[in-house]
Amino acid sequence: MWGCGGRRRRRLGALLLLLLLGGLLLRRFNWSSLVPLQLWGRTLGLQAEDSEFRLEGMPFRILGGSMHYFRVPKEYWRDRMVKMKTCGLNTLTTYVPWNLHEAATGKFDFSGNLDLEAFLTLAAEVGLWVILRPGPYICSEWELGGLPSWLLQDPEMQLRTTYKGFTEAVDAYFDHLMARVVPLQYKKGGPIIAVQVENEYGSYAKDPQYLTYIKTALLDRGIVELLMTSDNRDGLSAGYVEGDMVNSVAEVLKTGASINLYMFHGGTNFGFMNGALDSDEYKPDVTSYDYDAVLTEAGDYTSKFFKLRQLFTKIIGQPLPLPPMITGKASYGAVLLPQYVSLWEVLPSIVEPVKSEFPVNMENLPVNDGNGQAYGYTLYETVISGGGQLHSRDNVRDRAQVFVNTVFVGFLDYNTVELSIPEGQGFRQLRLLVENCGRVNYGLMLNEQRKGLIGEVFLNKTPLRNFKIYSLEMKPGFMESLRGVTAWSTIPDYAVGPAFFRGNLQVQYLPQDTFLKLEGWEKGVVFVNGENLGRYWKIGPQETLYLPATWLQPGNNEIIVFEERTAGRIIQSVDMPYLGRTHYMD
Repeated sequence: MWGCGGRRRRRLGALLLLLLLGGLLLRRFNWSSLVPLQLWGRTLGLQAEDSEFRLEGMPFRILGGSMHYFRVPKEYWRDRMVKMKTCGLNTLTTYVPWNLHEAATGKFDFSGNLDLEAFLTLAAEVGLWVILRPGPYICSEWELGGLPSWLLQDPEMQLRTTYKGFTEAVDAYFDHLMARVVPLQYKKGGPIIAVQVENEYGSYAKDPQYLTYIKTALLDRGIVELLMTSDNRDGLSAGYVEGDMVNSVAEVLKTGASINLYMFHGGTNFGFMNGALDSDEYKPDVTSYDYDAVLTEAGDYTSKFFKLRQLFTKIIGQPLPLPPMITGKASYGAVLLPQYVSLWEVLPSIVEPVKSEFPVNMENLPVNDGNGQAYGYTLYETVISGGGQLHSRDNVRDRAQVFVNTVFVGFLDYNTVELSIPEGQGFRQLRLLVENCGRVNYGLMLNEQRKGLIGEVFLNKTPLRNFKIYSLEMKPGFMESLRGVTAWSTIPDYAVGPAFFRGNLQVQYLPQDTFLKLEGWEKGVVFVNGENLGRYWKIGPQETLYLPATWLQPGNNEIIVFEERTAGRIIQSVDMPYLGRTHYMD
């Protein structure tokens, strides 16, 4: 028999069940406020019917926002997601960057800041559904649109087509990736309600069989949720497969029933991961991916956040949780960089050159266990016996500093293809320090994104031969070796690059986010405690680099700057970004 306590518990349980059912009945015509951890008995998933989406047959409005885990320090993921939730959004969309997850063929990395499963699981905990955009191509102003550079070792490679060399690589990658995300789909109890088939293919459309191949590749590996595509209006006419709900999407957009904010939070193109645009001319993207988004690069609120929160509150019809407090930003003042070492001094001790009769492009250098060089700089050295006219024949990708011995003589790039080399006695070293400024991420030039010297360079119409080639990708191992060299010395009164400059940023208490301003420096890359913050260039428009607190520690924080040409003496740590805008949009 049940005692009185048992009867009370049963009555209370029945009352709670009635309240729950009542709540569901009140919301039965709109499940937009439902969160992943509240829903059981999943069978139908997200569907498109007429002018609306439905979840388990009930109207469901996607109020989405984009945030990319690979552009945000892992320690900040939850903060950004909670801000998304308190703005009124119910869905997070993210890309998956193949070039980070498989930087070397067959070697997969889903750890640390690349822990996609942790990111998706956290989204569910916060109360966000997920639309996954796995690529393999993602565009996203990201280096080569997220495709790994080792694909370009094949001289016949046809990216984003059913070319065998490409599909074999995609299949191997998808085998690994889909095994991780399939268990996190909606019908398996996870937050993923839809999956994108490639990205913006109608703007590329080189192979009419390609999207069908990608769709099949997803289905065969266990993707069971709603499939979708994304493109501009003209691209949609060429880039879809049967069943991708093009008509439904058009109707949804007309009625304004669902929306995705690209970006809700942009983040940063840390390291060498910025993409580039090549339409009439080549233009690399900046390091910041602030994007004038709803949240700033550092996760702060903009006026858009509060206006959207007010709008979404009306749409949802119920109060939203209070937004979290923003974290303070620090101005640590001037940081002196008193030590330096020239690139010429450090090379023999930390980099083994490749010897080749002919120039070799980055991707085909025999380095990184046969995967070639992906990013950074490559130094080409050869011996000349006189001067004259140096001509690149437009084979420099993307920008080369030219030196005779250690004397700078000029630049070669897309616009400057010829330089005068001064006469001199005896044999001298001709050096070309070539930077990959970022591979194009969009358009029809993807197959042409090999970097370094992609062909022969001529002196007085004679092709140069017998090169020593140094790969300067500046990976963590390189930076660790750099710390240990004995050639570091006190910076002279006048120091020019290419050189490394070193100093310490002092943090007395708990670290806070800050921004590094490199006024007086010309062009290069900044490393803090071994982390690559990205590129700077005096031409702008970006004037500061974002330094997350999570990359700092109390006490000394090592800063190393690789400066290509003109060095400053100090770096300013400031509490506000300077991104070159003349007006901040509301």
